[in-house]
Amino acid sequence: MSLSEMVLDFLEELERGEEREKNSEWESGDDDDDGEGSTSIRDAKKQDKDFWQAQNKLLHEALQKCSATENRIRMDTEQVTRNLKSSNSTCSCSNLILAIASCRNCMLSQITQLLRQAGYNSTFCMSKWRRSPEIPSGEHSYIDVVVESKHRNKNPIRFVIELNLRAEFEMARVNKEYRKLVNTLPEMFVGKSEKLRNIVKVMCDSAKKCMKENQMHMAPWRKYQYMQSKWNVTPERLVPEVSVPVPAIVVLPDSEMRNKMRRASMLTSDLHCVAVEVA
Repeated sequence: MSLSEMVLDFLEELERGEEREKNSEWESGDDDDDGEGSTSIRDAKKQDKDFWQAQNKLLHEALQKCSATENRIRMDTEQVTRNLKSSNSTCSCSNLILAIASCRNCMLSQITQLLRQAGYNSTFCMSKWRRSPEIPSGEHSYIDVVVESKHRNKNPIRFVIELNLRAEFEMARVNKEYRKLVNTLPEMFVGKSEKLRNIVKVMCDSAKKCMKENQMHMAPWRKYQYMQSKWNVTPERLVPEVSVPVPAIVVLPDSEMRNKMRRASMLTSDLHCVAVEVA
């Protein structure tokens, strides 16, 4: 081999060595980037998993707190609702002949009256709130029941009745974690305002997280401030007038106090209504 050929071979080998070194550095750099990216993805997935587990735990803890009075009101309200839906009662606020179950306000009014006949201090409530820079104006109807406290020095206890709480938080295009929380909610809610406020906070935070994961805008009527206004602003409390026949309520035989209250006249019940502090 001539000297020139030897020099050319040496230069070519040197170039190939430099190229291999550059490729090695480039591949090594890619491995580092992939490692950092994989770590970030794993951390994000763990944070998401921890968030949904925490929300699920908070929701179950809020729903599990039930008093004997709360359970009693729920059982009687469910019985009243079933009787009313199975009756031939019709809506009284429309020119059309509609089943009473198709009109929310008529349904609430009749349930309120039936609960009053059973001895409960129940009221048809209408919440209204004004528009703000964050949320639009709105209104919402529901029922509340006021129960005297066993302690003389304490204010009466107010229980909120929402006929379909689950529907209030249903949304389209949600992830499986949020759908699981919605399915955990009871169809009918009966409980104190504080309990409902905790549930609303969990569900609104979860909805916000769900929308962020789906890269969707959070509608203002889904925000916590709007949702909590439905039940936690001071409502207009009305005693409805019965305009259509209503089915009789079945009072549980072990409720002696309610039997006693049922025998009392409605006039006496109305005269002893007390002011209630809304939480």
